[in-house]
Formats: sequence, C-alpha cells, structure tokens
Amino acid sequence: MKNILIFLVKGYKKIISPILPPSCRYYPTCSSYMITAIKKHGAFLGTIMGIARIIRCNPFVKGGYDEVPDRFSIFRNKKSQSEYRKSMHLK
Repeated sequence: MKNILIFLVKGYKKIISPILPPSCRYYPTCSSYMITAIKKHGAFLGTIMGIARIIRCNPFVKGGYDEVPDRFSIFRNKKSQSEYRKSMHLK
C-alpha cells in the first residue's frame, strides 16, 4: 500500500504539478512531505499527516521550513522550524 501511495504522489509531482503554478508555502513541498511521511510513518498515518499538511498550506499561513517529525502529529513541526532558523542564523 505504501508503494502505491508513493507512486501516486510521484505521478502527481511529475504530471500534474508542472501544469499548476507553484503555491506551496512550506519547504519541503507538500508532495515531498507526504512521501517522506508515508515512508516514515506508514501508509495510513503518513497519508493523514500529508493531508493535514495540505490543509495547513493556505494563504493565511506564513509557511517556511517544516520537515516530517519523528513522532506522528498533524500539527506543524515547531522543532524543525527553530532548528532551521538557528542554522540560518535567523531570529
């Protein structure tokens, strides 16, 4: 099941995504996030995390760096954001 979901997301990235204007407010992109989440947390939980990320990716959020956390969560990974800012010497 994991491989099927990853195949579908990669198909989206290769076929559909280039047609649409870039709109993801996060890095890594939502599709890359979903692939990593599925690999790390399995088909069911990874898909839930990916869908939650897509819902969070809207014009009302600032966006920024948000990697897949080691533990399941549907919320933004605040730890990765603070680590990213430290590495970039930002406040």
